[in-house]
Amino acid sequence: MLLTLLREHLRPHRGLLAAVVVLQVLQTVASLYLPRLNAEIIDRGVVTGDTGLIWRTGALMLAVTLVQVVATISAVRCGAHAAMAVGRDVRAAVFDHVLSLSRAEVGRFGAPSLITRGTNDVQQVQMLVLVTCTMIVSAPILCVGGIVMALREDVWLSWLVVVAVPLLVAVMALVMTRLGPLFGQLQKRLDTVNRVLREQLTGLRVVRGFVREDAERARFERANAELTDVALRTGRLFSVVFPFVTLVMNLASAAVVWFGASRVETGELGIGSLIAFLSYLVLILMGVMMTTFLAVMGPRAAVSAGRIQEVLRSPPSVHEPQAPVAPASTGGRLEFREVSFSHPGADRPVLDRVSFDVAPGRTTAVIGSTGSGKTTVVNLATRLADASTGAVLLDGVDVRSLADGDLRRRVGLVPQRPYLFAGTIASNLRFGRPDASDEELWAALRTAQAEDFVRDRPEGLDAPVSQGGTNVSGGQRQRLSIARLVVARPEVFVFDDAFSALDTATDARLRAALARDLPGVSVLVVAQRVSTIVEADEIVVLDGGKVVGRGTHRELLGTCPTYEEIVASQLEVAA
Repeated sequence: MLLTLLREHLRPHRGLLAAVVVLQVLQTVASLYLPRLNAEIIDRGVVTGDTGLIWRTGALMLAVTLVQVVATISAVRCGAHAAMAVGRDVRAAVFDHVLSLSRAEVGRFGAPSLITRGTNDVQQVQMLVLVTCTMIVSAPILCVGGIVMALREDVWLSWLVVVAVPLLVAVMALVMTRLGPLFGQLQKRLDTVNRVLREQLTGLRVVRGFVREDAERARFERANAELTDVALRTGRLFSVVFPFVTLVMNLASAAVVWFGASRVETGELGIGSLIAFLSYLVLILMGVMMTTFLAVMGPRAAVSAGRIQEVLRSPPSVHEPQAPVAPASTGGRLEFREVSFSHPGADRPVLDRVSFDVAPGRTTAVIGSTGSGKTTVVNLATRLADASTGAVLLDGVDVRSLADGDLRRRVGLVPQRPYLFAGTIASNLRFGRPDASDEELWAALRTAQAEDFVRDRPEGLDAPVSQGGTNVSGGQRQRLSIARLVVARPEVFVFDDAFSALDTATDARLRAALARDLPGVSVLVVAQRVSTIVEADEIVVLDGGKVVGRGTHRELLGTCPTYEEIVASQLEVAA
């Protein structure tokens, strides 16, 4: 999963990666060359008193050091650019794919998990790319080159390398095998904390209304404690790594001085060569430590990459047609023709052979008890889901054959729970048509019965709107959402119980304004309240996913028992 993800998203940045490789090779070769020059200064310059050699070799060392510094800075800069570009591309890919998913897929993953996968998981992969670009070339060259150069200095002392390196690798392998499962748990616990926190923030009024602050605080503390527990176990394993690496390096350095001193004393090894061997041993262990660092980050990035790929490889149940069809005529006639819909694995369909049509200039209402399939009708009309059998037609063309952009422009939706984005009233109203003029915005607000409260604000159309529209009332939020759809001017207006937060007087004025200001459009209204649909041209009554009545309000009162029960129940409540 990790290699597949990196291969796909690193391909556009091959130039940066090539530059990183070249610069790291240059930097590492310079690092390996410096101890040799230092040995020459000591053995051939200091010992013999050759001042000229010292100056010449010192100048060369200074030049090599300068090359090393420039190469290191440039490699890190190029690696950072590559890592940030990969993070940007992966985040964009996750975001774009999530936008293409239907409600079923989004519900399966859950919003908190998708947020974590698009942020924290991408960050883990991005950090691995950054560290890899910084170390992946240097580490093997340091290890192999350091061993070769150390053997050139003294073969006898090389047994210290044979002991130190495998010992370091063995401990690292042991730690890695335990870290992998912990990283998977860590990301899942992070999902849980995000989910609990998001639920509490979204349902803050419910929590306070039922005096559940203590219970919710305890629930968050449990989730937080579980995340902390896994993080601590991961941290304890991490805490073992670097002290052990330091211990091995210091013990190996002490051993080199201890065993090398006798060889210097007998003249078998020069002082400069001993110092050079010590430097090469440190470089070898540094290469192993860098590889270890990559190995430590690798399991967590692999878990994150798997979670990202799980999203990217999840096929949307609603597909964009490969060869979109354009309707022969326009007008906005929406037709349900023997439509059935079933959730995967369900015992019975949510909708069963439902047929009705919404004609231009007419209002068709759908009503029924809870669970009768009203929301599914909305989802099928707007193609948030596809029919299992039958077809939903727009001007005679199956909506599954229309380009998504064309369908969204022609069929507009005001959802049951309207959502406003952070910005201003104007930016929210222009969401469906960015080029709309201020006059058009005010006209839409008049139609939606929202003009008065917007004019009452000092900023008018520039009045700020918080995320989700939490700084306006529920009724104002619904009216602004309706105005937003009016600005977009689709051919078919779909209202999913979009008048529920309005009082009956405002509801009546709004429906009258829609009929007056939007002649010729097709209107599909899904409602719970009979007063909202009493003047509809046709009312479709659903019960258990089936159409049990069609007609006007007056016609249904004498022919449809289900509709009569709904009307009677609401009259009793009103009384």
